Formats: sequence, structure tokens, C-alpha cells
Amino acid sequence: MATGDGWENAESEHLRRFLELAGRTDIPVFDGAIYPPLNTVDRMRLHEEQYGVLPWKGVWGGSGSIKDALAEEPVLTPLPEGRPVLQASHEQAAQFMIRAVHAHPHRVTIFEAGAMTNLALAIRLDPEFPKLARQLIFMGGLVDTNMSAINGNAAFTDDFNMVFDPEAAHITLTVPWAKITVVGNISSDLVLSKEHLANIAQSRRPVAQYVVKYMKPMLLWDEMAAAIVVDPSLITKSQELYMDVDTIPGINYGRVHLWKRDQAPFRTGVKSMTIVEGVDEQKFLDRFIQNAKAL
Repeated sequence: MATGDGWENAESEHLRRFLELAGRTDIPVFDGAIYPPLNTVDRMRLHEEQYGVLPWKGVWGGSGSIKDALAEEPVLTPLPEGRPVLQASHEQAAQFMIRAVHAHPHRVTIFEAGAMTNLALAIRLDPEFPKLARQLIFMGGLVDTNMSAINGNAAFTDDFNMVFDPEAAHITLTVPWAKITVVGNISSDLVLSKEHLANIAQSRRPVAQYVVKYMKPMLLWDEMAAAIVVDPSLITKSQELYMDVDTIPGINYGRVHLWKRDQAPFRTGVKSMTIVEGVDEQKFLDRFIQNAKAL
């Protein structure tokens, strides 16, 4: 777990409570980074003053104002679904990932659905970590979203997973993974609608009821990326490009840049990765609803 859309301690409690309700307390949860190593709420406030409002700021104001955002992780308040009994592991997330790839070299897929702080920590602790993983699949890397931000929902076009901790993203994406898959723009129109929730509500299974009660109609960013981990055949269109994240303070701080091979600045450490451009949305939605109703 790591801070991003929510504070790390709250995200951990939500996940552990979900696992209890799903009857999967056998799955361990590893707490991780609370703060980015360099980025802060004060830096983001200054960025907004200089370059305009960030549509989505996670724990630093969500889709609202950053003015009164907390700089430190707050004390936990009761969860709507109740506090978990299941405790997080004493081992930190970065250390667990390092241990996992050493125990199962070239067999572990790393799935990242938030800021890359824990991954960067693991890389700095053990440079062999990315080399020993099978692959990295992550949700992020949004490109060419400026017009969508103006004409649509700006919060849905904010590459928050990169913007929250750009330095960690740069570290993570410029080391030698065997394969990197980027799941970004294709998630921007895929919504779990009220009709989908009504379908899931027909099941009385615990996960189905959890989804119906606590999920709001929203884009299925992380769910799509996770589904691709399980079934890469969901990808219908992709291309191999080179990507990096801008860490220079300025209007593009935290934004991704793409290059073809003959244009890439290799001295900066950029790596080739698979940019997903199309998916079988109906196949994904059918499976998502089917699995949610079955668990």
C-alpha cells in the first residue's frame, strides 16, 4: 500500500476489511510509503499557483481545493464498512516485493495501480529487483488528454499516479524490467454504470454486495489494468514506444513523454514499453460483472 487517492493507513484498512468481507484473510497486506520522497503538498500548492489547477489531487484535495489539504497523514477515523481485525504484515511493501522476486525469479508480475513510491524504494534497496521480476504492468501514463480535460471531466484526464510522485515514476520506468505494459488512456471511457451495479446486486455473495454498497459509478482504471495482468488477450491494439516522466519543476512536472526508437534520448535511461491503445471493453465488463457476482 502507498498514499495516493487516500492516505496509506486508510487504504490499508479498507483493503484488509474488504479481504475479511470477501473471506480471503489468507492474502497478506503489506503497508508501504506514506509520503513521496520529494513531492509535498506545499510544492503542489505552488505548482497550482504558477501553472493552473490540478483537476485531481488525491489526498491533497481530491477534485476540490488544495488550500486546506493536510501535509501529514491523519489519525484514522471509523470506516463505513467497519474496522478490520486482520492486521497488516510487519514487513514493508518494498521489502516484500524484493523477497518475492528473489524467491521466484522471473515469475512475479508487479502490478502498480497507484503512485510508484514503493517500487522506487525497492529499486533503490535492491537494483536486482526489476531484473528478477517477470514484468511490470501499471495504470498511468496518460497522453494527449488536454482537449478531453477541457471538454469532458478534467479529473478523469489527470495522470495522478505519475503527478503525485514523479521522481519515483522516473526511477521505476528507467530501470531494466523484462517487460513494461502501460495501461492509461484506454480506461478513460470505461465506466461501471448504475445498470452494471444493478446487475451485480442480483447476487447475494459478499463481494457483490460490497461492490454494490461501496462503489460509485466511476471509471474502471485500476480494474482494467488488473484484468490485463490476468488476461493479456484483452488488449486489441498497442505499440512499442519509449516513455519517461518529467521531473523538472514546471508546467509539465509529472507528465509523461513518448518517443519512437529513433527519437528516444537513451542517455536519460528511457526504456521500451508496450503502450495499450485498445481493449475489448465488452469482454472485460462481462467478466468483471460475472466475477463480482460469483465471489
